[in-house]
Amino acid sequence: MPDPVPQEGVIKFRAVHQRRPLEERRHGELVCKLIAWREILGLTGLVGQDPGRYEGYGFGNVSARVGPPGAGRGRRAFLITGTQTAGDRCVGLDQFALIERYDYHRNRVESHGCVEPSSETMTHAALYDVSPAIRCVLHAHSPVVWRRARELRIPTTDANIPYGTPEMALSVQRLCDSTALPEIRILAMGGHEDGIVVFGRTPEEAGGVLLKWLSRAYEAQCAADGLGLCRV
Repeated sequence: MPDPVPQEGVIKFRAVHQRRPLEERRHGELVCKLIAWREILGLTGLVGQDPGRYEGYGFGNVSARVGPPGAGRGRRAFLITGTQTAGDRCVGLDQFALIERYDYHRNRVESHGCVEPSSETMTHAALYDVSPAIRCVLHAHSPVVWRRARELRIPTTDANIPYGTPEMALSVQRLCDSTALPEIRILAMGGHEDGIVVFGRTPEEAGGVLLKWLSRAYEAQCAADGLGLCRV
């Protein structure tokens, strides 16, 4: 059985990473859009680092595609927040890595930036390989959505599949083939406590998907609690 604690600091793929800065001229505008949503997720507790949650490990990350939509699978370059940057109060270009190539079968990711990429990189890559129309992925941790995923009919990966692995990437792609995931644009990670992933054509669209499902989850929680909610 997998460890129920989502230790996001542990990279489970082979990271072939070059430590060199990203180019502000090329990536600055998109990074600012990602930082805006990362800040929103941080302020709402959906991304961050808390000694009382997940044994103190950071949680949550954001990414967005760069380059032409027509790039081949395994070569759909994207920006993603670096490993264990979720708890950083100030975020800039240096907290992002550029994923250039990835290979599920070899469990290998090639990237560059001032930090190594998030341990969830394979999951983001899997969604980008599903469709060129997917240009942004947000990974948040929401207990209220995760615990009500079945009730809300949110596609969910197998609880025995750990995060950050080729098996998780392939599981996400199977969900896209066998469920309504491409239409509803949200999935729950069954073996990754509170892990929720949303996606869209832009950061704004992906953020809107997350807010919609948060609202639905809290609505269900309100009804279950007898027409009331108590903030934890």
